[in-house]
Amino acid sequence: MIVLGIESSCDETAAAVVKDGRDVLSSVIFSQIHLHSPYGGVVPEIASRSHVEVVPSVIEEAVSKSGLEWRDLDAIAVTYGPGLASSLLVGISMAKSLALRLNIPLWAINHLHGHIYSAFLAPNAINFTTACPFLSLVVSGGHTCLVRVDDFDEMKLLGQTVDDAAGEAFDKGATLLGLGYPGGPIIDKTARTGDPKFIKFPQGRLSAKAPVGSLDPSLCFSFSGLKTALRYYLESNPISDDRHEVPSIVASYQEAIIGAIVSRCEKALGEMKLLVTGGGVSLNSRLRERLQELADKKDIKLMQTPPAYCGDNAAMIAALAGMNHGITGNAAMSIDAEPSLRIV
Repeated sequence: MIVLGIESSCDETAAAVVKDGRDVLSSVIFSQIHLHSPYGGVVPEIASRSHVEVVPSVIEEAVSKSGLEWRDLDAIAVTYGPGLASSLLVGISMAKSLALRLNIPLWAINHLHGHIYSAFLAPNAINFTTACPFLSLVVSGGHTCLVRVDDFDEMKLLGQTVDDAAGEAFDKGATLLGLGYPGGPIIDKTARTGDPKFIKFPQGRLSAKAPVGSLDPSLCFSFSGLKTALRYYLESNPISDDRHEVPSIVASYQEAIIGAIVSRCEKALGEMKLLVTGGGVSLNSRLRERLQELADKKDIKLMQTPPAYCGDNAAMIAALAGMNHGITGNAAMSIDAEPSLRIV
């Protein structure tokens, strides 16, 4: 099945054509970073307006680069949540229109399920069904969660953040340090020349009585206290004019975030022999290094999403539809944006 995917959940406008859930024929992403950088974060109104302006050309480019014609498409897939409501609606409206115009099925896809599946887009990746059960780490600007995956329709949330996601922690830390936006790539680069043991920042461990519902507090994350700890440190220890200590402060801050993620992954694995990562923060070089160390220590297999599919992209959305996962039929054609859609 050849599927055209559309992704507009936040500040990337993306389209991709994928064959049989694995073969990515094209993937086009228009980033809005330059539009939001002056504000230090994503502005929903600016994001949605940009989607409206560029989504037609992004889709046309994806179809053109695939080497196929419109008549070759078997289905349209689109993200319906979670994300920014105004941004999601742009992609959903376009997807419904195309499905009607081309008289082909529409598939509505959970964006977070896309991140879980994104690692399987690697050319040498094992089959999804063969991989199950596995532990999925989804770590991005808006989400940080651990999920046990037994099948597409058999997932169990094991742990998640109770406040900021890891990506937010990177962005807020970079802002406090005056490094700019987005914080993730800047912190990753700056930390490489620093000493991660320069400062011992907290890793946000929750108490056994933390209000996390049915989840295990020891598998959940909290990064808001880390941000506060950085602010207090900077107030008590003003950065010198030559800023020579910045790389070590950044490295220590990054290590606290990554240490929290890796330690919870280790506990959540249990008897599972495969760890799969996805989401924009999974591109962080130190996180990838630490997760590989964990895999070697536990003698398990690690599948890390290829860099091209770590961030928000439409290939993972089209791929899931190609695997017959998602909502289709009349239910998809009548679906609305679900900004707070859960992973399970």
